[in-house]
This record gives sequence, structure tokens and C-alpha cells, in this order.
Amino acid sequence: MRLEACAAKPTRFARLLRKRTRMRLPTGLVSLLDQGLISQVVRPLMSGKEAQVYLVMSEGEERVAKVYKESTQRTFKHRAVYTEGRKSRNSRDQRAMAKGSRHGRAKDEEAWRSAEVDMIYRLRAADVTVPTPYHFLDGVLVMELVKDEYGEPAPRLGEVELDAPSAEVVFDQLIREVVKMLCAGVVHADLSDFNVLMGADGPVVIDFPQSLDAAGNQSARKILIRDVANLNGFLLGYGANPRPLHHAAEMWALYASGDLLPDTPLTGRFKGSNADVDLGALITELEDDERDEMRRRGAST
Repeated sequence: MRLEACAAKPTRFARLLRKRTRMRLPTGLVSLLDQGLISQVVRPLMSGKEAQVYLVMSEGEERVAKVYKESTQRTFKHRAVYTEGRKSRNSRDQRAMAKGSRHGRAKDEEAWRSAEVDMIYRLRAADVTVPTPYHFLDGVLVMELVKDEYGEPAPRLGEVELDAPSAEVVFDQLIREVVKMLCAGVVHADLSDFNVLMGADGPVVIDFPQSLDAAGNQSARKILIRDVANLNGFLLGYGANPRPLHHAAEMWALYASGDLLPDTPLTGRFKGSNADVDLGALITELEDDERDEMRRRGAST
């Protein structure tokens, strides 16, 4: 018998150590490995402006681990617009955050990282199609791996090939998700084909760190209109007929009057005023966001 055949199989710790050596892991992932909440980091999946996402094994199944970046590493702009209206449960922390003290900055960073977890639970309770969350510890969110019909990690909506009628069906499904979110008092605030996964049963909305509290943020209506404009841009990319921006104004008017329900039909022919929305500035902002998105897509690839 050859010597190498007598060698003992590597222990779980040794295999884990080898994997850590091959892949430099964020501290939060190492902590989850040490505590047994994940058993293996398979590979990186993607990187965005707020976080890096890894494919991991947890409790015997494939899941994703979203590792939130430090404030110095994030490329997100105009953060104050999105955090307006968010409140800390602790009044001392709230005062410290307002003053910008060291304690306040630490609590502000902690609140930014936990905002997505809070939103996901809130939206799941409202029957919005979002991934199932499992663990949140040390700045890492472990949640469901959304899969396509072949059991592979689901692609982003912008990465799939659709004909015009199929694109219109997906648009209508997403508008219904936007309505359900608004009924829960939430505006996604970064909705586009880059933040939608095409799962086996249809689109799944992801990425909520910058979501708004609709009732507490003065920019909520404008940003809702921007989200719907992004979805219109997705339709145009497939040669489908774009919907008017009145879709967003219509659902906001119903929300503001207390008449919006998850199944409320939208006509898209709403004639309300858009006087408080600078559409020219909105289009410029969309173009800037699109350029940033393309750079991120290139980096994640």
C-alpha cells in the first residue's frame, strides 16, 4: 500500500482552514463559521455598493450571506435622503446619532446595517415576495438563496432574455409588489432590474438597505416615482410598451388617502399633479444611477 493511501482524511477544521487560506473572508463570515451558523463559504456571488454577497452552506442547505460594507467602503450617495424618518428605539441613541458623537456614529452604522433585516421581516408580513431571512449577526445577513427553475442561483432580471409580452407580465407583477410594499408603508428606493431576481416562481425583490418609511420621509413620493420610472426603463429594453409615470402618482394618492389595498387595481391614467417632482432632475439622477449600476455590474462580473 502506498504511503499516501494511509494518510488520514483532513478534519473539518483543516478543510475549513484551507478554504479560509484560499479565500480571504470578511470578519463577520469567520465569526459565523466559528459559531456554526454557516458550515462552508462556497464562493462569492456578487458585490454591490452596500455589501458583498457569498454563497454559503447553512443548516444543510445552500443560502446566501450578505456582508455589509463599512461606511468607508460604501459607494452609496445621498444617504441622508434615505434615512430621514428612521427612528431608534433608544432615545439616548437617537440623540447621540443626531449630534454625530462617536457613540452616535457607531449606532448610526449599526442602524444602517440592520435596516434591511427589519424591512424584510416587515415586507414578509405584508406578503411581499422577498427572500426568507435566517440569521443576522456581526453585520452579516444569512438568508434564502433564490433559485431558478433549474435549481441554480437565480439571475438578476436584467440578465435574462424576455420577449415583449413576457416583460410586460413581469412589469405588472412588480408593480403589484410595489403596491404591497407601499401598503406596508415602505418605498424600495432602489428598485430596478438589478435588484430583482428571476426565481422559479417569478420575480423576487431584493436589496432594501436604503428603503424608506413612506409616512416619515418627505422624499418618499418622488422616489416612488423614480422606482416606477426604473421599471419603465426595463420594459423599454425589451421593446415593450412603457407605462406612464402616472402609475406611481396614482398609487401614492390612494396611499395618502388611506384607500390603497394590496389588490387595488391601477388604471395608469391618473391625472394628479406632479408639480413637486422635477422630472428633468429625476431623469438626470436616473442616468447617474444607471452609470453607477453599470460600473458595479462590471466589477461584480
